Amino acid sequence: MRISQAKVILCLVLMGLGNAASAQPMPTLPSTFSIEAETASYSDVADLVVISPLIIDVTVRKAAKVAPEQAIGVPISLQRMLIDADVMALIRGEGGITDRVRFVLDVPKDAKGKVPKLKKQRLFLFGSPVAGRTGDIRLSRPNALANFSPTNDALVRRITQEAVLIDAPQRIISIASAFHSPGTVLGEGETQIFLKTERDQPVSLTVLSRPNEQKQWAVSTAEVIDSSASAPERFTLLWYRLACGLPRSLPTDRIEAARDQDAERAQADYKFIIDALGPCGRKR
Repeated sequence: MRISQAKVILCLVLMGLGNAASAQPMPTLPSTFSIEAETASYSDVADLVVISPLIIDVTVRKAAKVAPEQAIGVPISLQRMLIDADVMALIRGEGGITDRVRFVLDVPKDAKGKVPKLKKQRLFLFGSPVAGRTGDIRLSRPNALANFSPTNDALVRRITQEAVLIDAPQRIISIASAFHSPGTVLGEGETQIFLKTERDQPVSLTVLSRPNEQKQWAVSTAEVIDSSASAPERFTLLWYRLACGLPRSLPTDRIEAARDQDAERAQADYKFIIDALGPCGRKR
């Protein structure tokens, strides 16, 4: 069903988006304002997926400049635009979506003060509906867009499928506690690290050390530590939560240890986990 062609009350949309848009600078890219199809990282896309209740594939139909008096606070290097776009596919969103949407976007100007051509560009849009305004979308972030490409399409859909699961990995808030238990022989031991997550989802990390064997680590998402748990596969939502959410070093005040050497082992095992996870990989 086509959305109504009723006049857009632009000031209401800008009131909802203006503060967020002016608070964070847009990336200054030469001809685009979104994640490049060739360089999008898993974590860049995941950052947008996990905060966006609405994810749609759109093609820009029309892009109109917003008058300066309606774009107060927008840096002179940016042009605020009102974008009309046709919906190609709904990837995430309760209650469906109209077949045409509108959103406000601050676009970088070039050296001559011009903005890149937006019409007919195909994009992924990450945001949420504006309450009471059919077809109006509020971006999750000022630059919550990604260029369309088959690679990005597969990536966005794969991450979204993980993110909508009831037991999807949640954001890590902090390290709750950690301790190291030495074994009965030299070089043997186990380190357990318990994490605090956004919705109190149980997450614990375990590192096992045995003489003449390579260290092994695992992550468990059960109340009782799962003996069959393993390290997360790279470029999954669980890997992303750990690689991008864990502090780079284990806070000393979270280590429960009666001996200094046990605390040192816990620190070393935590570093082993961080190294095994590798970098978060954000490019934005």
